[in-house]
Amino acid sequence: MLGWGFPPNVSGGLDTHVGELFDGMRDRGLDVELVLPAEYAPADRDGIIGVPTGDGDIITRVGRMSSTFAERAEDADVIHTHDWFGYGPGSRAKSNTDVEWVTTFHSLSADRNIDPPKREVETERRLADRADHLIAVSELTAGDVKEQYGGDCEVIYNGFSECETTGRDYKAELGIDGEMLFFVGRHTDQKGIAHLVYAMEKLRRDDVTLVMGGSGHLTDQLKRFAELLDVDDSIEWVGYVPEEELGDYYASADLFVSPSLAEPFGITITEALSAGTRVVATRSGVNEVLSDDCVVEVTPDSTSIATGIERGLALDGAPEYDPITWDEVVDETISFYERVV
Repeated sequence: MLGWGFPPNVSGGLDTHVGELFDGMRDRGLDVELVLPAEYAPADRDGIIGVPTGDGDIITRVGRMSSTFAERAEDADVIHTHDWFGYGPGSRAKSNTDVEWVTTFHSLSADRNIDPPKREVETERRLADRADHLIAVSELTAGDVKEQYGGDCEVIYNGFSECETTGRDYKAELGIDGEMLFFVGRHTDQKGIAHLVYAMEKLRRDDVTLVMGGSGHLTDQLKRFAELLDVDDSIEWVGYVPEEELGDYYASADLFVSPSLAEPFGITITEALSAGTRVVATRSGVNEVLSDDCVVEVTPDSTSIATGIERGLALDGAPEYDPITWDEVVDETISFYERVV
């Protein structure tokens, strides 16, 4: 496999997925190697090959892993890359040896960018065309790959992430007397946060406070927007939330709100549910395997989000759901390998 980061050094959704696959497959006795940038690779782990990638943009740095990845692929039955950055190393390995090339789409450039870089889009197009077998983390993502690039994906959902809780009550610590909404994520266009801020104005309720976690290049702009709407007193900007505190933030909230313009899976949704908190969310991959009792689905529009929040606050009791475990994901992926080989 080719990855970029590895928990806990780097713990994004793709990196968590790769780490769970690697550990799970090795636990089952598979001979699996993982090529990573040395800068993000854990030290002294059997089967992990760190390659120094140096300076430069991500394409340049990934390119420096290509020769090592191709060399390791010579004795493999399957190579497995993830997202667009795996195209160069995967192509080189495929050119050098008779190996089955599997790639997983965790998201598309159009999910991450309002105006996706042409280079990324074209790389995704080539990846969908050249890789032997395509996997997507949801039907939503599989449909986008089909529509944009004509590729047919098999769906293997992500495992559900869980958060540890300690009983710490952030609602009390923040002095919130009424209902608490929680959001956490990067403050980027993809996350649709402006619609959530505008929804606070449309709620017209003094007993609802939005706790806004995370940061990004839009933070200052969003704060100014809240001031213009005169809802800044209803929003607590708590910034970066450390992982050890995250579960208690979810558990303290009456609702978690995910207003994303695009959410191929939705790890934060599964984290909120693991803490016993209901969710209001725009369309996401994880919604496909959850009941309406867990997630009140809305559109990325302030009126729809405000209505969804009202509906969510009227629901009683903790959500009930059947999580997808990482063991299931590992077993499904191994079965996929066996079929393609």
